[in-house]
Amino acid sequence: MSEKHLEIIPLGGMGEIGKNMFAFRYADEIMIVDGGLAFPDSHMPGIDLVIPRIDYLQQNASLIKGWVLTHGHEDHIGAIPYILPRLPRVPIYGAKLTLGLLKEKLSEFGVKEADLMLKEVTTDDRIKLSKYFTVDLFRMTHSIPDNSGMIIHTPVGRIVHTGDFKLEQHPTDGKPSHLSKLAQAGAEGALVLISDSTNAERPGQTTSEQEVASAIEKIVAQAKGRVFVTTFASHVHRVQNIVHIAEKHRRRVVMEGRSMVKYAQVAQNLGYLTLKDPLISTDEMGDLQDDQVLFMCTGSQGQPMSVLSRLAIGTHAKLSLKAGDTVILSSSPIPGNEEAVNAVINRLYSLGVDVYYPPTYKVHASGHGSQEELKMIFNLVNPRYFLPWHGEPRHQINHARLAQALPNPPKRIIVAQNGDIIRVNKDEFKIAGKVPAGDVYVDGLGVGDINDEILLDRRTMSEDGILIITAVLHPEPHVELVSRGFVRTNRDLENSIRSVALEVLEVGMREKRALEDIRDDMYSAVRKFVRKVTGRTPVLIPMLVD
Repeated sequence: MSEKHLEIIPLGGMGEIGKNMFAFRYADEIMIVDGGLAFPDSHMPGIDLVIPRIDYLQQNASLIKGWVLTHGHEDHIGAIPYILPRLPRVPIYGAKLTLGLLKEKLSEFGVKEADLMLKEVTTDDRIKLSKYFTVDLFRMTHSIPDNSGMIIHTPVGRIVHTGDFKLEQHPTDGKPSHLSKLAQAGAEGALVLISDSTNAERPGQTTSEQEVASAIEKIVAQAKGRVFVTTFASHVHRVQNIVHIAEKHRRRVVMEGRSMVKYAQVAQNLGYLTLKDPLISTDEMGDLQDDQVLFMCTGSQGQPMSVLSRLAIGTHAKLSLKAGDTVILSSSPIPGNEEAVNAVINRLYSLGVDVYYPPTYKVHASGHGSQEELKMIFNLVNPRYFLPWHGEPRHQINHARLAQALPNPPKRIIVAQNGDIIRVNKDEFKIAGKVPAGDVYVDGLGVGDINDEILLDRRTMSEDGILIITAVLHPEPHVELVSRGFVRTNRDLENSIRSVALEVLEVGMREKRALEDIRDDMYSAVRKFVRKVTGRTPVLIPMLVD
């Protein structure tokens, strides 16, 4: 490529919430930012996680000079254990908590820290990554400590990447955003702004964590029995505030759920979570009374095997909910999880539990800035070009419109998709091509062995069932049927399907057709008949036994 252009290549995070990942390329150097995952939606039955496709990075592996992480949320670092083995060993830069959470994840995959090149930095450091890339980090308040934005210095100019952010006026850890660095970048000249679009549709400013803590404390103060709180395990600031509330009201904090315990342990070991009394488990509660405990548990997204979901349906091995208990859902559903969360809430109500959840109660606030905060970033950075990121198309487009309506709008805005090659220099900002991009599905131990065709089969089976036709050629041709999730036992329908299949079989044998051709003819004839008679299209598997 020409050394007069920088290429910005989003591999995830454009047109979606999740699996955030960027590649920045200049000449023969590539810098990677983040490597996140997304959670499956209702159209991905059986899928555990979704990670970015990295064909481009594998094809250009020798050019990768380093990896910079913005923060420790799953949608920014969760895919790294799956991606790392397929890429060369390069330095990975991140703040203390970010690397602490990454190490914990990698250890679960059997990756030893000695095999990595982890470089701990602060949210105020400069990273000399390579000949062409130097990165100035700057702290941005978010729902997790050690969250960074970055100013990427390149031969064509400065790229300002906000990372995830909200301009929290009362941060839990007392550490505000480094807005002076943004202002300095704007004063010196910013070529491109890449900014968080999550709340581009929301007017005003995002609710403060202080308001959320106040709302939760009022509920806890009034509660007569046990209190159960669920939130994102990685929301360390929220967890810290809830711990303080429990301590103030003389309740011991009981941690339930693997991810909740893991995140709390890492945050505590690194000094990001402070406690007066040690966290305890259900087994360590002893004779504590109901009004002396507060449970923090997993299940904010209605996950079937989470603690809260098992409590709601009564399948938890050690605990059961009862009238007088209080449950606080201090989170909002990720798009696609609304139905699961609503099912849990309804089940909790049916148990006689007092339930508090947003937006009915102000027990949650987004970690992303709303319109007034987005405008402030623009005014500080005053970029030549703008790339709205971290959002679905409606978020990106509304963010673009917001920028266009400003008194001093960017010269050009691109609403990009994953895989776009955005070529930029002082005089140019355009999509100049595309690289392979999309979803790689993680299913159990399999990574990438499930494709869209298999998912279609799974959806079809879940909707219309499966029908297996076994045609036996000798000694006497006959047909056997096995169905699951198709229709209840219906002898007339089964006999009709057998007749259709048997007729195709006998014709094929008379004409001495190849077995593969007979099988294909049987598939077509039976599929057409079943569709006509039932209006359904089950997954159809024809087999011939000679």
